Amino acid sequence: MFFTLSSPGDTLSYLLYKHPSRVQGFDLAFGNATVFYPQADENATQVALLVDVDSTDLARSKRFKVSGFELGHYVNDRAYAASSLLSVAIAKVFRSALIGQDPAERPGEADKARDLDIHVPSVRSRGGSSLVRNLFEPLGWEVETSEYVPTCVDLTLHGHLTLKDALSHLYVLLPVLDDAKHYWVGDGEIDKLMRHAQGWLADHPAREVITQRYLAHQKGYVADATARLLGEDIEATPSCQPPKLSVQRTDFLVATLTALGVHKVLDLGCGEGKLVRALLGDPRFEVLGADVSSTVLARAEASLERLSDRQRERVSFIQASATYRDTRFSGFDALVLSEVVEHLDPDRLDSLERTVFGYAQPTHVLVTTPNAEYNALYGMEDGAMRHSDHRFEWTRSQFQQWAGALAQRTGYTVSFEGVGDEDPQAGFPTQAAVFTKERSA
Repeated sequence: MFFTLSSPGDTLSYLLYKHPSRVQGFDLAFGNATVFYPQADENATQVALLVDVDSTDLARSKRFKVSGFELGHYVNDRAYAASSLLSVAIAKVFRSALIGQDPAERPGEADKARDLDIHVPSVRSRGGSSLVRNLFEPLGWEVETSEYVPTCVDLTLHGHLTLKDALSHLYVLLPVLDDAKHYWVGDGEIDKLMRHAQGWLADHPAREVITQRYLAHQKGYVADATARLLGEDIEATPSCQPPKLSVQRTDFLVATLTALGVHKVLDLGCGEGKLVRALLGDPRFEVLGADVSSTVLARAEASLERLSDRQRERVSFIQASATYRDTRFSGFDALVLSEVVEHLDPDRLDSLERTVFGYAQPTHVLVTTPNAEYNALYGMEDGAMRHSDHRFEWTRSQFQQWAGALAQRTGYTVSFEGVGDEDPQAGFPTQAAVFTKERSA
């Protein structure tokens, strides 16, 4: 697989964080990638990404899949036809440019639109040239294509965009054109789609095709993504949390942990690992996920199979309960109890308190839980709870009374926050407490 990216001037190499005088190689789970510059001077810069797919690595890896007959890992067009594997390579090799990171040598350049030319000699397109145009032209690209076999297209794009947008378009739309992702698709793919298609997918005329194909036609994921794109909440019922609120809650936890400057984090009651995945996007975090359910831990493990080896070195999972003392809970800068306490019988809360605040004693503890006062705004009846497994849901005064007394007994200070859209009378849908251990005099 091969593609080139060109732009006038010499700024492109700074934005890509790749020195133009060097040929650089990168290991991938399915082969290797090479970056080099056919041209790099003050007049114009062209960078090339060559991806060499090793069919043996693919066959051995559990992270990538193939459909069809037994020799499908060896007999296929992955070595030359651009697909989701090229998206994986772009995300690893050009990560800084993909997230729009500004180069120190050229501040402000990442946000500037510039003339860009992209050439991908072989793109797998289940829809031919017409699908390529339907996907890229609404985003401002001038599209040139030629078909040399029915499902492969030679693609050239000309446009005036930021580099971040250009790479995001490729990252999202290459798997959409192929309509066959080569790795396991879980709910983490929704977060990736939201992150890389922010600002353009909601209004795209082919939004439905893009979301369906990117999320492997999994109806639940497509519905979730569509609701988030349109800024809609799914109505809360005893068995359903609004997806938009869950995203805001994860963002709040990541932002708070970042602001606290912590390094080692224990997500106690991690579920399927949504927070764990979000934290691994920042290399400062080392994360342990713990949950009492082996089933959800298996799904959490599976959802991380696309991570790089370096990211996987920073995460592990254990089966454990928040109400039992465990030596593996010690030594963390922060411990997170996100949507956990309400799943415990009230007479088990003291066991959790002893485990977390008495034995583990991290520097910080973050707790989030539903605000019962907000439930009426979801159209819920009095006494109804947001999940069938909830044992209780606190009002704001009940939560603050519990957290304040706990902090006083255990040598912590506590502050209170809210997550979601605030109502003047009911407050926030999610209430949060941030505990910090007091230093000894």
